[in-house]
Amino acid sequence: MEKAKVYFTKEITPESVVKMYETLGINLPGKVAVKLHSGEQGNQNYIRPEFVKAMVEHVNGTVVECNTAYGGARNTTEKHKKLIEDHGWTKYFDVDLMDAEEPDMKLDIPNGKVLKENFVGKNLQNYDSMLVLSHFKGHPMGGYGGALKQLSIGCASSEGKSWIHSAGQSKDQYTIWENLPEQDKFLESMADAASSVVKHFDGNIAFINVMCNLSVDCDCCAVAEDPCMKDIGILASLDPIAIDQACIDLVYNSKDPGRDHFVERVERQHGIHTIEAAAELGFGTREYELVDIDK
Repeated sequence: MEKAKVYFTKEITPESVVKMYETLGINLPGKVAVKLHSGEQGNQNYIRPEFVKAMVEHVNGTVVECNTAYGGARNTTEKHKKLIEDHGWTKYFDVDLMDAEEPDMKLDIPNGKVLKENFVGKNLQNYDSMLVLSHFKGHPMGGYGGALKQLSIGCASSEGKSWIHSAGQSKDQYTIWENLPEQDKFLESMADAASSVVKHFDGNIAFINVMCNLSVDCDCCAVAEDPCMKDIGILASLDPIAIDQACIDLVYNSKDPGRDHFVERVERQHGIHTIEAAAELGFGTREYELVDIDK
């Protein structure tokens, strides 16, 4: 497989997000879903709606989210809709909670390492293309969160999230945490699920990772650690594996004093295995060319 192009800028502004998208040279067709993270109640690190407003408007997109599979302010449609409003998303955008109504949409994964099917919010079927707009940061369970997590956990319905976390053993959000699978099975399940969403959009998908507020914790944490590293920049690619690998490499190669703390979280949870498993599934590559558009 050829090296993927991953574009990079140090400039973290709303205008730069649009510029990075335009650099990709893709025109996402039809009805565009913009998958991002609405931010758990109490979280201080999530990317705010004002920051992505220009980007969402540029593609005439609809912000999409799904309910969670753990306690908090986003595990039921009623609570999640209120939080989306409280966080200001509905002030600027149409927001589609894709799994607000059952049944879920099933995506087959015939070559999956662990999962043979993935369950996403049924409203995913209403979109022709997707912009995956990720806040790159650490993650308590996955080690890190980026494009692959947005594709997998992010697009999965509440029951689908349980399915991924349990490596295909259960869809019950209230019992899965009692008997979690071996870590690599969970990470491989994420890779499987991510592959099914990429396949569903069949080339009509693009990825932007914003490397700011670099906490070891995810935006899903109500009480998250403050960022441990300085902001790095924005990356864009048509390859979800390459863009996550590039972000990981930028962290590893950083001279930032907080780098070791971030790397410890990634390695403790074997986070790189999600990228390894995704590459083995073949819907992208870890080999990339980083193109600095500031030069």
